[in-house]
Amino acid sequence: MDYILWVKDHMAGHENIDTSGIAIAFNAAARQIALNIAEGSARNKPQFIYHLKISKIAIRTCVVYGTLALRENLIKEEAELESRNQLMEMTKMLGALITSLQKNQSQGDDNEDDSYPQKNW
Repeated sequence: MDYILWVKDHMAGHENIDTSGIAIAFNAAARQIALNIAEGSARNKPQFIYHLKISKIAIRTCVVYGTLALRENLIKEEAELESRNQLMEMTKMLGALITSLQKNQSQGDDNEDDSYPQKNW
């Protein structure tokens, strides 16, 4: 959620001068990270893992949009580095969560109600 606000703040006002649509697409990609986590958390474990992986794809998309925003002079180099660092941290957290869920799934964790996975994130 913090990253969505970070992107919104850094892209604010650029929608009118950004003829390539980077600002709008960057905001949408940032929202997809959180939206896929939320969507998956209400599903069974395999579907949650799937949605977490989709969130990781959205993170990689945000890396590209951050680089494009820098090249289009919509953000400064320091902001692009800050964005990249936040995205790298999210990638690590999601990777660890996916690994944990897959480990629990492969151990036959049948005691958990798969319709509502525990939120360990």
